[in-house]
Amino acid sequence: MKKVELFTDGACSGNPGPGGWGTILRYKGHEKELSGGESDTTNNRMELIAVIEGLKALKEPCEVTLTSDSQYVCNGITKGWAEKWQKNNWIKADKTMAKNPELWEELLSLIKKHSVKIIWVRGHNGHPENERCDKLAVAAAEKYKKHI
Repeated sequence: MKKVELFTDGACSGNPGPGGWGTILRYKGHEKELSGGESDTTNNRMELIAVIEGLKALKEPCEVTLTSDSQYVCNGITKGWAEKWQKNNWIKADKTMAKNPELWEELLSLIKKHSVKIIWVRGHNGHPENERCDKLAVAAAEKYKKHI
C-alpha cells in the first residue's frame, strides 16, 4: 500500500460565513495542493470537506497519515463519536442532532477504503504544512467573500 501524508485545514470568515478549505497530499516527495470553499458555511464543515477532498483525490487504497488542527474531525474519528452518531441515526449522547451528518457519512465511507492514522496539531503554532493549508483555506474563503 502506498504511504501518503495528508495535511488539512478549514477557515471561515464569520461562523457561519464565507469559508474555505486547504489540503496538501504528499507521496514520495511529490506534493499536490487542493482548495475550495463555499459562500455560506461553518468552520467545522470546511475542516470536514478538506479531509474528504484529500481522501477522494487518492485513486487507490493507501496508508494515510492525516494531520489536522481540528479536534472536531480528529476526535470525531479517533474517539468513535461519528460512528456512534451514525449508529444512533445522528443523535448524540445529549439527545441533540449531530451536525454535518452527510459529510460525516462521506468521511466514514472514505476512511474505510484506507488505513488512516490521525495526528492532531495545534493550529497557528508554526507547523509548516498546517500553516500552508491555512493559507490555502483563507485564500479560498476570500474568493467567496467577494461574491457576497
